[in-house]
Formats: sequence, structure tokens, C-alpha cells
Amino acid sequence: MKVIQHLILTMHIIVSLIYPRQHKTSIHQEQLKKFKNKPSPVADKVPVKTGLDILLDEKINILKNKSIALVTNHTGIDHTGIPNYKRLMETKDVKIEVIFSPEHGLFGEASAGEKISYNKIKTDLPKIISLYGKIRKPTNEMLSGVDIIIYDIQDIGSRFYTYITTLGLVMEAAGERKIPVLVLDRPNPIRGDIIEGPILDTNFRTFVGYYPIPIRYGGTIGDLAQKIIKEKWISPIPELTVIPIQGWKKNYWFDETNLIWTPPSPNIPDLETAIIYPGMCLIEGTNLSEGRGTSSPFKWVGAPWIDGIELSQKLNKLDLPGVVFIPKSFVPISIPGKSENPKHKEKKCGGVEIQITNRNIYNSVRAGVMMLFTLYELNKEKIKFHEKHLNRLWGNDNLLNSIRSGQTADNFLLDL
Repeated sequence: MKVIQHLILTMHIIVSLIYPRQHKTSIHQEQLKKFKNKPSPVADKVPVKTGLDILLDEKINILKNKSIALVTNHTGIDHTGIPNYKRLMETKDVKIEVIFSPEHGLFGEASAGEKISYNKIKTDLPKIISLYGKIRKPTNEMLSGVDIIIYDIQDIGSRFYTYITTLGLVMEAAGERKIPVLVLDRPNPIRGDIIEGPILDTNFRTFVGYYPIPIRYGGTIGDLAQKIIKEKWISPIPELTVIPIQGWKKNYWFDETNLIWTPPSPNIPDLETAIIYPGMCLIEGTNLSEGRGTSSPFKWVGAPWIDGIELSQKLNKLDLPGVVFIPKSFVPISIPGKSENPKHKEKKCGGVEIQITNRNIYNSVRAGVMMLFTLYELNKEKIKFHEKHLNRLWGNDNLLNSIRSGQTADNFLLDL
């Protein structure tokens, strides 16, 4: 009998380690209640047609005999993986006048913040112009002779992912020249029905936060484009058409569809990273490594002075839903095209690995906030905040002020 009781107790301990208990706070209860009402996960891959596929199969006539400006990158592919510009260039009576690329370049070849120019690059493609250099909004000269602007880029549903800022700036330029905009919709890979984090205070509006929306804002890129028009967040307002997705529902994760995953940027290699990113990107606003220069950006967090065991134990005691923290040592290195000069380059960092155990109840932003408060508690003397950057990522200065004032993380999160 004692042996059986011992086995049962052991199993309870194992389960509690793998699936941490939920906090008995109102925040967690509301979270759990919210997700209990969600539809069950789909059992098989769901056939989904993106706006691009529908355009090519059913609506291509709207582009006939028009001069096109195409805003895209390596994620703008059809259901077989062929780039949109190649499909359009092969279509009779359809002409691409110019291709605009966002941060990371047309081919996803550039690391975060790296400026790109295609002036001296020879390709068989139409003229390519980067909108991530000195000029981030198309000029009148760049749009000369353009009849319609097409936007087709895979977003990841986070406010500070700069592709959506490029969308707004392109729409502004279109409005000024009275050029219609066509947005080809794509799924939100981290679900379209989950919203996390504060709404941006427009006093903190920058290229990494252009609209008054939450950090994890829900919906699709097409939904956002329509909201930009409805809320009049830009001026002047262009004529907008969105070709919606077929077959996708807002509670689907990207890997529940039959679409091809293409890393949307060099440091978002997989879907799990995209889920972690809205919270752990906040580490960019500190002197800690957010894992750039490693094989697991945003999944690994640390610094040379961090005790990974101590940090993991402290974080795991918080019983955050859907996640565990594992002690981790790593050495950031320069990776061309991904991270040229990462923080703590070639130095051994102690820290943690973020492992999602249940993505349906994992709150990325909450995890990022708890990480920052815990890091400050354990390392007040060595942690440094890049104040301006952290504030523009968060969308206001409340987070940093609360950490420095000694407020508890739970009390801070109650005010969100």
C-alpha cells in the first residue's frame, strides 16, 4: 500500500513539474476561463487559401493592364512556395513597376536594424527599393506611374514587428497620391483571437510601435489594414481592398493549416519562437542577451553574471501558465544575416531557456513582464535598462517606472 501511495505521489510531482499549477489570482482564473471556451484544436491540417492564392486563381483580372508597386518579401509565396513576384511576372498583361521590401530585405537576408540597398544589385526582377533605410515611406518619385499598390507580407501578430509599420507608411503614401491599395491577407500565425499587453500610448509612437494597439493585437494583417482606415490612424486615407483568407479561423495556429512556414525574419525561425517573441522581445530593452547570436533567439535569455539555476527556480515558483524555465548556458556569436554583433558576443552567459508546455494558456507578454521584474530583483546592481527602447517596445513608460519603484509584478499586471 505504501509503495502505491509513493508511486502516486511521485506521479503528482512529475506532472506538477511538467504542467505548473495555475496562480489563484483573478488574472489567471480569467485566462483559464477564456481558453476553456475555445474550440478544440483541429485534428488535421486545414486547407487554407491566402489572399495571394485567391488573387491568382479568381481575381487576377483586377490587375490586367495596370502598373503595380508590390510591397513584399520572401514570405509572399503561393501555396506551393513560389514567390508572388514570379507568379505575377509570368501573368499576361500584368506589369510590376517596382518592388518595395521591408526590414530584413526582399529575401530575408538582413539582420535586425541592418540597412539595405539594391541600387548596385543586378537581378532579373523589376526595380527593387528598400523601405528600411533613410527612406521608409515611398516618395512621389518612387510611385510615379503606379496604378495600384499590393501589400503581401506574412506578419506574426506583434505590434513591434516592423512590417505593419511599413504597411501604414505605404498606405499613407498611397493616400497622398490617390493610389488604391490591395492587401492580400494571410493568417496570424500565433492565432487571431488572443490579445495581450497594453495599447500603445501615441506619445511613444515610433517605427517599432506605429498604432494604438496591444502588443499581441489579434486578427490578421487585413483586419489591421481595415482598422487603420476605420480609426483614421493615418492621413490621408487611401482606397483599400482586402482579399481575405479562405478556410482559416481565428483560433487556428499556423501549424494547424496546410500553409508552408517560412521564417518571417532571421530570428523567428519557427512558430514557437513567434509565440514567445511578444514577451521576450522586451529583453531587447536591457543589457541582457535575448538569445540573438544563438540557435534559439528569444528562447534563451541570459548574461555573464546571471545564475541560471537561481533564475529558473525563481521563475518556476511563479507557476506561470503553460511554460517552464530551464537553466541554460550559451555563448552568443556573430551570425551573418542574423546577428552581426549580438550582446555579450563570445562571452559565456548564464540564463534560462523558455519552454512552452501549453501554448493555449501561455501568456507571452505576462511571461516577459515577470522575467523583467525577476531579473531586476536578482540583479539590481548589474542589470541596465535601455530606457527609450524599452518604453517604445512596451508602448509607455509604466513598466520601467514600476520596476524601478519596487512595485510587485502581480500588482503591476492587475492594472493592465
